[in-house]
Order: sequence, then structure tokens, then C-alpha cells
Amino acid sequence: MKEPTGRIYDIQRFSVHDGPGIRTEIFLSGCPLSCLWCHSPESQHYEPKIAWFEIRCIGAEVCGQCITACPQQAVALGKRKTSPVDNKEIQLVQIDRERCDDCGLCAEACPAKALCLTTKEITLAEVMEIIERDRPYYEKSGGGVTISGGEPMVQYEFTLELLKACKEAELHTCLDTTGFAKFELYWQVMPFVDLFLYDLKHMDTKRSQKLTGVPNELILENARKLAAAGAKLQIRIPVIPRLNDTEENLRATAVFCRELGAAVQLVQILPYHSLGAVKYERIGKTYKLVNVKAPDEGRMKEIKEFLEGFNLKVKIH
Repeated sequence: MKEPTGRIYDIQRFSVHDGPGIRTEIFLSGCPLSCLWCHSPESQHYEPKIAWFEIRCIGAEVCGQCITACPQQAVALGKRKTSPVDNKEIQLVQIDRERCDDCGLCAEACPAKALCLTTKEITLAEVMEIIERDRPYYEKSGGGVTISGGEPMVQYEFTLELLKACKEAELHTCLDTTGFAKFELYWQVMPFVDLFLYDLKHMDTKRSQKLTGVPNELILENARKLAAAGAKLQIRIPVIPRLNDTEENLRATAVFCRELGAAVQLVQILPYHSLGAVKYERIGKTYKLVNVKAPDEGRMKEIKEFLEGFNLKVKIH
């Protein structure tokens, strides 16, 4: 029998924000949403994309191997810049995204790892070996494993096998999800999930479509079904100024969370930040929220108190 494999774009050890205690977080590739504020745009793609890290490039004069390695002639000479290492001017390269087919040959040839693929295939055994290294931290902190994305349900079969393996190892599990998948799939994984980290991005379906690329009916219905089935939910609300932080939307979100009843263990509000903007440039995309500023501490406290007024337990990320 073939060993289960999945595609990941990162594994973060010692994570403390995505579930209780100290956790190992597995980030799976692929997502049906395309949120305007997404801080990991590389996570939206299941198939690997070429990412370009300008700061790592050592210069075409001394290398240039990526140019000769590309069969599509998609890598060529680009701008020049001063190296932060020795203040010498170096010749950078540039990628023609129209020509590039993300084959990865340029990344294989790049000794400085300035070019790399955004995802890699990994076996279940390899993931579990990494997870087991941190068992002492889980035991001391009440932590465990969080499976995130992207949207982990895009890789439902691997997600299920990983959750089963974690429970067989007697580890606490969290599933970080957008809620945008068939409920039948959630029903299958539910016995192996201790806590769902469940995103609510906007309560109006038309606004949801505009901001995230998908309507919200399925997301809200799945939350109701999970709550009714006895699942534990930690609702996560990204706070994006002017886009979803109106009183109307916050009120609708609070009412919905309250209606889910005892299933909701915590409401976590996550302030918008633009730290992921540079990642868009790396994979040839354009970041669209350049004029949106992060909410300040006072605004986040105000939202927290507003939500607490609906008898919800609320925490700022």
C-alpha cells in the first residue's frame, strides 16, 4: 500500500497562536478562497509556483545558472542593485511569468536559493517524525498539532490520515479551516479533531464573494452543523479596516456565534497586517490592499468589548 503524501508550503514549530499550548503547525497547500488580505498567497496554489527572493541573489555576473537552466527562456537579466553584503553593484535576474511554467529547473540550479518552489511533497511518516520531536513541549504546555493551510480540506485524504496518526499518537489536534468544503468531509474528520479553528470573514454573502472569492452560505451552514454535532469551535475573525469591521457586520457575527451555543469555546480576533505583501511580488502577484492600515490597539480593544457584550469569550490574537 502506497504511503500517504501531501503538499505543504511550511511547517512551523513552537507555534503559540493557533490552538492551545505550544504546537507544531502543518501548512498544507491549496485554498478555494482568495482573500484580499491573505498573508500567504503562496498557500492558495496546490501546484508549486516559482518564488523569487531578490535579497538572496548573488548576481548573474558570478552565477547566472538560473538563466541557462530555464528551458522556457523565462529567466533573463533584470535590474541592477547594490548588494547589502559588500555594497557592490550586482546584476539581478527577472522572471517572465507569461513564459514560466513553474517547472522548477531554475530553482534546482540556484545555489543561493533565491529561486525556489513554493510547495513540496512530503510523506505522512516524514511529517510525524517532525511532530514527534516536539512531544515534550506538547506535554508541558497542553499543546499539540495544528493542521492549517491554505485550506487543509483541499487535501482531505492526507488531512484525514494525518489527523488519525496524531490521535493514534495521543496528541491534541486542531484543524484550521475556512469552512468552505462539503460537510461530509468535515463529518469524516470530526472524530479526530479536538478543536476547529473556524474562520468567519464576513456575514454578508455578497461581500464575502467580493472579499474572499466565495459566498458564505456553505461556511455558515457547516459551522451550524459542526456545532449541532458536538464539535468544539474557536471562531477566528480577521479584522480588516473598512472591509469587515463595521458595527453591522460585527453585530451579525456576534449573534451568529452566540447562536452556535456552547460549541464556541473562544472568539479570536486577528488584526490585519500587511507583512505578507512582499510575498505577492515574489510569486508575480499584485497586492491589492496597499492603502489599508492595521487597526490600532485601541480599536481592537473596542471590538473585543463589543463582542463580549454578547456573552462571548473573546481574545485578541
